[in-house]
Amino acid sequence: MFSMKTVYGLKALQYLAMHGAGRHVLISEIAEKEGIPKKFLETILLTLKNDGLLISKIGKGGGYQLAVAPSEVTMEHIIRALEGPVALVPCVADENSSKCDYCDDFATCGVRLSMTRITEKLIDVMSQTTLADMLEDVDRAVQNKRNIHNYVI
Repeated sequence: MFSMKTVYGLKALQYLAMHGAGRHVLISEIAEKEGIPKKFLETILLTLKNDGLLISKIGKGGGYQLAVAPSEVTMEHIIRALEGPVALVPCVADENSSKCDYCDDFATCGVRLSMTRITEKLIDVMSQTTLADMLEDVDRAVQNKRNIHNYVI
């Protein structure tokens, strides 16, 4: 499970992709529209900026905007920027991971071996899923919602 930092980061990036084309968006606008605590959002956006996903401008007309096209921003990049290594258990976090507290033999631990395989597949899907895909999912859901007829009598 990802932290609220990542959930809020994804919501902020989605908002910027949908409403920020050609302009810088104020933190207060994103916070208000997406229901994200402003101070928390400030730290999230700074992290995303430092990781090359956002650019910022100070002063009049300032705020944040995407540094690259939504089609170039992968979920893997976003999640690694906000969460660090992607792993379902600590001993799978990266190649330097070592024996965890709950296994006797790191080399033959079934939990670690299975979670390694699952984590690799998760990372593969995240690396192939972009912010643009997220926007398409939202558009599809909105269209489906519009096509649902209310038959209440």
